[in-house]
Amino acid sequence: MSTAYWCVLIAAILPYVWVAVAKMRPGYNNRNPRAWVARSDNYVVQRANAAHLNAFENFAPFAAGVVLAQLAGVDPATVNPLAIAFVVFRVLHGVLYVGDKPLPRSLAWLGGFACSVALIVLAAQAAGR
Repeated sequence: MSTAYWCVLIAAILPYVWVAVAKMRPGYNNRNPRAWVARSDNYVVQRANAAHLNAFENFAPFAAGVVLAQLAGVDPATVNPLAIAFVVFRVLHGVLYVGDKPLPRSLAWLGGFACSVALIVLAAQAAGR
């Protein structure tokens, strides 16, 4: 199960990767970073910030799914590949978001979401036995 736990850590760090991409743009102002992002007309700033927010939104269900699966005794051989797939989908999602590729980005989002749902469903099934 430690692989899945490492994936939770990676997923927890991902939002900060995307916001770092946004803040590396010229003119970044740390006095009021949210206002700076809101005023920015820089394409990369806006898209990286959106990826940052979306990464936070998707972290909680994934982390809960991993913890619930572990508590319910789901086989790590099932949990670990789902956790790895989630991280891969989420990295792709951010890259595609910044790169303005809406359809593949949405498919990457769907893949990550499906992994989170699968983990929770597997936990519920295991707990019901």
